[in-house]
Amino acid sequence: MKIRHWIAALAFVVTAHAAEKAPEFRLLERNHKLQPSPIKEASGLAISSADPGFMWIINDSGGTPDIHLTTTDGTYRGKVTLKDAKNVDWEDLDSFTLDGKNYLLVADTGDNDSKRKDRTLHILREPALPADGKSLDATAAAVWKIKFQYEGGPRDCESVGVDTQAGKILLISKRTKPPEVYELPLRPSEKAGTLVAKKIGTTSVKPTVTTILPYQDQPCGLDISADNSLAAVVTYHTVFLFPRQPKESWADAFARQPAALAPHHLGQAESVAFSKDGKSIYTVAEGKSSPIRIYQR
Repeated sequence: MKIRHWIAALAFVVTAHAAEKAPEFRLLERNHKLQPSPIKEASGLAISSADPGFMWIINDSGGTPDIHLTTTDGTYRGKVTLKDAKNVDWEDLDSFTLDGKNYLLVADTGDNDSKRKDRTLHILREPALPADGKSLDATAAAVWKIKFQYEGGPRDCESVGVDTQAGKILLISKRTKPPEVYELPLRPSEKAGTLVAKKIGTTSVKPTVTTILPYQDQPCGLDISADNSLAAVVTYHTVFLFPRQPKESWADAFARQPAALAPHHLGQAESVAFSKDGKSIYTVAEGKSSPIRIYQR
């Protein structure tokens, strides 16, 4: 190979590697906490699309079908009860904007024993936020629901994200080795019936250091940035980032080694969310009055 061709090839490899590099986030020192509230076992978190100062949180299995509202400093601001829904095992929550309208997606996808036949995704319009000094107490109905099964049989899943540009929902299994990545259409036909989540690949979220944490390499929550360029997966150890290039598939993005952020030091973190400007990542843990960990770009 001629020298100029070798240099050109090397430049291409270096450029491609640099393009795949995840942006740097640092863990902030300030520590807010969720104030005393009905949030006892936070399993899903989403930053409001309407106001970056608010976040929505759901409780884990067996809780009421409520979506709780707090400010990003942990102040409790009320709840919305999802009509015609049961919290069998709610495990993740997403906020997204589609065709100029703001939505929330509640993922009833938990299945510790991998025995559930069907799972349900509830998609509702994001409720109006309360005025200053007021608390929210309302009901809402799903605009559409997605009932589905997994290709290959039942899976436990706590990690669900939305890619609005591709019109896809991404799901990552928790207990399989390695974790498996699945996808569903975001807006299926009303006559589609029970869908089958298609497996598109596998991923890995193993810590880069040795720890004694149990289940440290299992995905517990997922969010995709509003510009669809970056995915964040939380485990009991830390948050992992998967950058995705324009026109690249999520299967390829999740197949690469992710960037591991500093350990969050939460007892049992099961939820993660980007701010809508992509500059902050929030995570909270199960348990009363969880600390709110914030990574900032």
